Amino acid sequence: MKGQVAERTGLSAVPEKVPIARLVAADSPRLHGEHADHVKALAAMDTPLPPIVVHRSTMKVIDGMHRLRAAVLRGEEALDVLFFTGADADAFVLAVELNHAHGLPLSTADRKVAAARIVDSHPTWSDRRISAVTGLAASTVATVRRCSSERIRQSNVRVGKDGRVRPVDGTEARMRAAELMTANPSASLREVAKAVRISPSTAKDVRARLSRGESPVTPRQRKRDDAPPPVRDTAAGFVASLARDPSLRFSESGRVLLRFIGCAAVGDEQWEEMLHGVPVHQRETVVQLARECASAWLGFADRLESRSDRGAAS
Repeated sequence: MKGQVAERTGLSAVPEKVPIARLVAADSPRLHGEHADHVKALAAMDTPLPPIVVHRSTMKVIDGMHRLRAAVLRGEEALDVLFFTGADADAFVLAVELNHAHGLPLSTADRKVAAARIVDSHPTWSDRRISAVTGLAASTVATVRRCSSERIRQSNVRVGKDGRVRPVDGTEARMRAAELMTANPSASLREVAKAVRISPSTAKDVRARLSRGESPVTPRQRKRDDAPPPVRDTAAGFVASLARDPSLRFSESGRVLLRFIGCAAVGDEQWEEMLHGVPVHQRETVVQLARECASAWLGFADRLESRSDRGAAS
C-alpha cells in the first residue's frame, strides 16, 4: 500500500531520520485524537516502529501520531520519516487514505467528517473517488456532499478515479449542446462535445433527437428531474460543520463533545445494520440504554438552550 501511495502522490520512498523535536502534531482526521491504550501498546513493542509520514513544508505529522507518542514514551529522540511535498489539502487526503488503509481504523464519524472536508477542498472529485479514500460507500459520500452543498462551492463536473472529467448533470450539458447546434448547425459533433464537455456519442444523440423534433434530454433524465428532491441527512452535515470549528476541535471538552455527538452522523443503512445485529437476549437491555442515552441528550439540549452565555467559551 505504501508503495502505491508513494507512486500516486509523490511520497518519498526512502525514510530520513528526523529529530522528534522538529515534528508538529497533526491535523488528524480523528475527532477524539490519539488512543492512549494504542500508544502504550506500540511503546511496549520490541520491534522498531515503521516510518511516519510528515508534510515537508509544515513538518506536521500526516500519518503516525500514535507511533510518535509511542516513541516519546520510549525516550527516543528521532524517528524515521517519509516526507510528503504536496499542498495542505492533499496532505489531509493522504492522512485519511493512510489511516483507512492500515493501523487503528477511523470511526464512521471520523470518515464522514473527513469526507465533508475533502468535498470542500476537492469539489470536482467524484463520490467514488472520495469513497476510495475514506472507505465510505459512494452513496454516503453523496449524502455528505448534499449536506455540504450550501456551504461549499459546487462544480458541474466531477473527476473520477481514472482522472477523466465528467459532467454531474447530463441534462444541463445536453441543453447547452442543443443551443449550440441550433445556433450553429454546421458545428461538428466533436466541436460541440468539447465546448460543453460531453462525449461525441452524447452529442450525436442530442443531434438525432433534435432532428426528430424530440427533447435533447432523455426520458429517464426528465423523470429524474421531475422527482421530488431527496431528504437531506442534515445530521452528517451538522457534525462536519462542528468539527471544523477550532474552538471545539482544539479543546479537550470540544473533542469529547464531537466524539459523542458523532453518532448523529450514522446513516439509515448503519442504523438498520445495528438494529438487526442486536441479539434477541440483549434486546431489552439495548432498548433501555438507548432510551437513557436519548433522555440524557434531551436533558443536555435543554440545559444548553437555557444556559447563560456569560463566561461561556466564545
